[in-house]
Amino acid sequence: MKKKLSFSYASFGVSTPFDRSFAHVTSPLPFLPPSVLGAVRVLLAVYTLLVIVVILGLETTVYDSGSSYLSYFTSLSYIGLCAYFWASGVQTIAFARARRICYPLQKWPQPLQLMHALLYTSIVVYPILVTIVFWSLLSSPQTLEGTYNAWANISRHILNSFFALFEIACTNVSPPPWSHLGPVLIVLMLYLGVAYITRATQGFYTYTFLDPGSHPSLVAAYVFGIAAGCCIVFAVVKGVITLRCWLSRRRWGSEVDAGRPGQPEALDEWEEV
Repeated sequence: MKKKLSFSYASFGVSTPFDRSFAHVTSPLPFLPPSVLGAVRVLLAVYTLLVIVVILGLETTVYDSGSSYLSYFTSLSYIGLCAYFWASGVQTIAFARARRICYPLQKWPQPLQLMHALLYTSIVVYPILVTIVFWSLLSSPQTLEGTYNAWANISRHILNSFFALFEIACTNVSPPPWSHLGPVLIVLMLYLGVAYITRATQGFYTYTFLDPGSHPSLVAAYVFGIAAGCCIVFAVVKGVITLRCWLSRRRWGSEVDAGRPGQPEALDEWEEV
């Protein structure tokens, strides 16, 4: 008999009950209680939304290139970053208002919990990958010329990584499981379809290194190189978050105590996980 493939939410980091240590809405830093962490996340959400609206507006009305906005992986990953900060900010503020007892996502269906976990993984991996690829392969002397170009490129190709590093270093979210690497790579590979659809419908390559020209082997090298780079970034991010969790437990006893000071009984619950 053939074995049936079974899907396990737990294998993707979605436990039952979900996030009993409140890692998604707390910080190991004493000056970032849930109320402040939530406010910072919402502030970053507002800023990233402002960047998206201003750039899309100017590209549509001034530069006549708004139709290709969603063809760029930079834009797609930045929208994901914005979406995450809105989602996590609202959840964190709700947790603070509920006196650190619970937050809405814990009661939502598991598919939504999984989507939130995968969204977190994407925003701590893709922005760093985008920054590396842009400044190593795509930038030019004109990248920072002019106020608009400088602001747009700094916001989307430098600050995006700082926002990711904030989530990596300043929250209690656990390291993404290795099972998340698959979806991260699948999304990256699916983007190739978007790039070549753009070439077929709008007549240009979103990134010059995707143009096969007379050297198709170079395209394959770039694609596999970026995929390998994504794996490396994922592994490094996972290692850094693991180190942060270890330092947090050593300093506070557990992530729970870091986020909920004055409640030592939560330590026993965390040790049972």
